[in-house]
Amino acid sequence: MTTIEDLKKIRIFMGGMGFYISTLMAKLVSMLGGLGIVSGVAPEIILPTILQRGDANGDCRRALSHFPFPKIAQMVIDAYYIEPGNPKGLKPRTLPFTTVDSSNPNGEINMANALSICGNFVFVWLAKEGHNHPVGINLLEKITMPLPSAIIGAMLAHVDVVVVGAGIPDQVSDVIDAIYDWLIVSYRIPVGGKMKNYTMTFDLCKLLGERPSQLEKPLFMAIVSSNLLAWALHKKLKGRISGFIVEGSDAGGHNARPRNKKIDLSGEPIYDEDDVVNCEKLKALGLPFWLAGSYGSPQGLAKAIKLGANGIQVGSAFALCEESGLKASIRKVSKRLAFHGKLVIKSNPYASSTGYPFQTVEYPGSLSDPEVYGSIQRFCKYGVLREPYERPDGSLGYRCPAEPIDKYLLKGGRIEDTVLVRCLCHGLVETSILGEGNYPPIVTLGKDAPRIAQTLMANEDDAITVEKVFNYILGPNR
Repeated sequence: MTTIEDLKKIRIFMGGMGFYISTLMAKLVSMLGGLGIVSGVAPEIILPTILQRGDANGDCRRALSHFPFPKIAQMVIDAYYIEPGNPKGLKPRTLPFTTVDSSNPNGEINMANALSICGNFVFVWLAKEGHNHPVGINLLEKITMPLPSAIIGAMLAHVDVVVVGAGIPDQVSDVIDAIYDWLIVSYRIPVGGKMKNYTMTFDLCKLLGERPSQLEKPLFMAIVSSNLLAWALHKKLKGRISGFIVEGSDAGGHNARPRNKKIDLSGEPIYDEDDVVNCEKLKALGLPFWLAGSYGSPQGLAKAIKLGANGIQVGSAFALCEESGLKASIRKVSKRLAFHGKLVIKSNPYASSTGYPFQTVEYPGSLSDPEVYGSIQRFCKYGVLREPYERPDGSLGYRCPAEPIDKYLLKGGRIEDTVLVRCLCHGLVETSILGEGNYPPIVTLGKDAPRIAQTLMANEDDAITVEKVFNYILGPNR
C-alpha cells in the first residue's frame, strides 16, 4: 500500500475533475509517475448510464466481475445492463436518488447504495488495472449523502489515496477507519442549513457480508484554501491526515468563497491577500502539500517546491488532453479559443447550487450564456446536489435551488438562493462524453487554460496528450 513517503515523491497530482472528466486518464497519469485521481462525483449515475448504453468495451462488467460481493454486482447488472443495439427493446430504468435513509443499517442493500458502492469500485478498479502505481479518488464533502458509500466502494477496489474537498472533511478519517475494521460506518448529515444533524449508518456485515481479507487503509488528504482549515484538521485528526492540496482561486471547478465576500462589477468574487495560504505556516504542520491553481508549468512546479510544497496539482492541462472525458467537440472549441487568446473564464458566485464560486468558461451555447440560461426549463434530473430539509411534520424532504423555483419555495427554500443558479449536475454531464446533447453544457477550466494551450499547441488543431503534459512540466528525460 502507498505510504506517505511514497506520496512525497510524486511531483504531479491530477485534479479529480467533474463528471467522468479525469476518470479515464487516471490510469495513464499514474503509470507515468503522477497520482492519477478518479473523479468521485456521481459514479452512481455514470455506471448505470454506461451499462444501459451497452458497456461497449465490457470494461464496467469486467470490473464488476472482480467485485468481492458478486450478488450485489449481479443485481446492478441485471437492473441496468442493456445489450448494444438494445435488441430486446428494453426501456432505460430510472436512477434512484440517494437519501439519508439509503443507508439501511438493518436491512438488505438498496439500489442507491449498490450503485454508489459498485460505481466507485468500478472506476477505481479500472484505474488500477494492470500496474502497481498509486491511484486516488476525489470526493466532495458538499455531496454528503453518497460520501460514505463512495469510500466503501473505493476501498474495496484498493484505492491508495482519498482526497476530499468542498467543505470540512473532518469525518472522513473515521469512515476510513470503520471500513478498514469492517465495523458500523456512521456519517452525520447536515439538515436545514446545518441547524440539525441526522446520521447515516452502514452496518457493513449486514449490508455486504464478511470483511474481504485483502482490505487496506488508504491515505487521506484534504483540499484546503486557508491555513485555518489546514490547522484545524491537523489538530482534530491527530495524525490521521496525510497531507493537503492547496487550491488557489485560479483553479478550475469550485473555489472557496473570498473572505471579504466582495464581488466586482462583472460579478466575479474579489480575492485578496487574505485568501492566499501562507506556505511557511503550512510547512510548520509537518505534512506534505501540493499547490493548485495556475501551477501547471515547469516554472510553476519550481515555484511550488521553493515555497515548500512537494509538487503541484494539474487540472486544466489534463482536461484538454485527448484522453480526457471532456466531450471532443467542447475540447476542440475550447482549445481553439484558448490558443487564440479568446477563451474567457470567470469565477461565477451563482453558477453552482453548492453556494461555492465556480470557474465557468464563456463557451458558446452553454449555461454561461445569459440567453441560454434564461431559455432553459428548470428541473432536477440527477439530484446529486440536493440537500435534505425537515418538513413541519418532522419527516425529511429534499430540495435544490436549481430546481423549479415554485417547488423550491414550497419546500421552504429562500428565493434569493435560486437567483442565477444553474443545474450543475446536468450541465456537467453534458460537458462530458456521456452527454446526450439535450441540455446546455457548463464548461469549467482554470484561469491558466489559455497559457497552457498556447504553450503546448503548435496550431489551433494540435493535440494535447497526457504524455505531452508530463514532458512539458517535468522534461522529456524525467
